Amino acid sequence: MRAPAGLVRLLAARGGGRPPRRCLGAMARYGTEQRGRPNSPDYRLYFKNADGKYISPFHDIPLFAGSKEDKEIPAKRSKTTGTEVLFNMIVEVPRWTNAKMEIATEEPLNPIKQDIKKGKLRYVANIFPHKGYIWNYGALPQTWEDPNHRDNNTGCCGDNDPIDVCEIGSKIRSSGEIVQVKVLGVLALVDEGETDWKIIAIGVDDPEAQKIHDIDDVKKHKPGYLEATVDWFRLYKVPDGKPENQFAFNGEFKDKDFAVEIIKSTHEYWKALLHKKADGGTIKCTNVLVSGSPFCCSEEDARSIVQSAPVPVNGDSVSSDVDSWHFFPK
Repeated sequence: MRAPAGLVRLLAARGGGRPPRRCLGAMARYGTEQRGRPNSPDYRLYFKNADGKYISPFHDIPLFAGSKEDKEIPAKRSKTTGTEVLFNMIVEVPRWTNAKMEIATEEPLNPIKQDIKKGKLRYVANIFPHKGYIWNYGALPQTWEDPNHRDNNTGCCGDNDPIDVCEIGSKIRSSGEIVQVKVLGVLALVDEGETDWKIIAIGVDDPEAQKIHDIDDVKKHKPGYLEATVDWFRLYKVPDGKPENQFAFNGEFKDKDFAVEIIKSTHEYWKALLHKKADGGTIKCTNVLVSGSPFCCSEEDARSIVQSAPVPVNGDSVSSDVDSWHFFPK
């Protein structure tokens, strides 16, 4: 007998009988499965596709939205709205939250986990007037900022991660959600001597998406947001005793066409990585769907990776220190 919907929601809220969560909307073909304890070092969020196969969000989710998952990876087709190419975004951190969640690039199947520095879970500081991350923050799958490639624009090598995305829509997304986005522009952050591009994008299902098509539209319809973004990235490590971050192009945002070319280049670096034509160091390239990749594993191997992770349990409490505000002179 099927339990009433209200009971299912109550059990899920309390951590009991927790079903694998599926993302709603256009990307409902992906789901997530929690392992370990939230707000602890062993927490992991693994990904599944519509067939119930465990997959790597880094490698198995297509970069281009609307591509055939199983037969055309890397994608050879893309969905467009008019002349706009749509990309898949993996949400790591919901807006206004502090936990630095990220794709675990050095673990098989690359689940989402919370970053750890000096043995402690990492939370970004609240720098007045901001609370946590000021956008939905995440990454584009099937991209890689090659640490062996020196960028001509920044003069620095890549940061060894998928390319980052700041989704500026009105909705607060969930960690592990897959969102179809259109790209608006890009900011060239130089973070501790590494190139760390920040793509500015908006979900196509967002109510504001129909009027925002490029970086100039962001300036028009969301005045102050881009300036706040520069301030956020400039200062976010200062509370940890580190210097302010720097930017290429004097902190100016480049337009959509420039951003798309950067994305395409990081996609090429990723393809080289997945076919052993680039040195990924400790990056784990385990995947289930990338045709021709020597790192492709079986469904059984993928399942065993997930099942070897700690079982899901209720989360730990978070210290109230996370809510503290930091003030810096302008």
